[in-house]
Amino acid sequence: MSGPATPPVLLGVSLKMYFGHHQTLNWARKVAGLAHRHPAVTSGAARLFVLPAFPAIVPAAGILTPYGIALGAQDIATEDTGPYTGEVGGPFLKEIGCRYAEVGHAERRRLYGEGDMVVAAKTAAALRNGLTPVLCVGERDQVPPEEAARRTVAEAERLLHGLDGAVVLAYEPQWAIGAPEPASTEHIATVCTALRDWLDSRPGHPGSTVIYGGSAGPGLLTRLEGTAEGLFLGRFAHDPANVEAILDEIRTPPAVA
Repeated sequence: MSGPATPPVLLGVSLKMYFGHHQTLNWARKVAGLAHRHPAVTSGAARLFVLPAFPAIVPAAGILTPYGIALGAQDIATEDTGPYTGEVGGPFLKEIGCRYAEVGHAERRRLYGEGDMVVAAKTAAALRNGLTPVLCVGERDQVPPEEAARRTVAEAERLLHGLDGAVVLAYEPQWAIGAPEPASTEHIATVCTALRDWLDSRPGHPGSTVIYGGSAGPGLLTRLEGTAEGLFLGRFAHDPANVEAILDEIRTPPAVA
């Protein structure tokens, strides 16, 4: 009897505000072509999701979803509807085909003053609207791995208190975002393992995933050896060749004779 199937590796890409509209769609076409032919995707060994800028979500979905690539938003309003100028609510995102919503990124915290109360409210908004929150957690300053794990698990506990549902915990140590190199393999493995153990102790979050972001790029997935369940990619994914290189690292199941 064969053992349980290995869960697919989850790769997410946030395009932030780097691309224009046509550049976003051209990138999406290249990634769609990659997904169409790459064995890691066609075998189900890898799952992909993309978070483009708001105006590009609908046309990008038309390009990406036929090849199994899910779409999401880089932000979500705390409220579902009402007089909130410039905001986009969860029901709207769900209606246009989003499956994910990113919340709690360090840039939102630093630039727009989003504290734990706002991040928790946005996480709740995603969950009640049937969206999977990509909840970014991670320590601000560089500390030893065990201390980083303690702080990050405590942060996840605060933000998910009283909430149930599948989440993607994106471990992004803030000091590593935009850095030349990611955190060390030992550091990432220690924190991601602690987050995984914490999720496994909470029956309210079945189907949840722990991935790593923060200058993640080609070669990192191999070094992590399964201690993270995927990667959250930023600038390294701007070149689809880097996405392909990461997919090449994913072990695909043997073909059935």
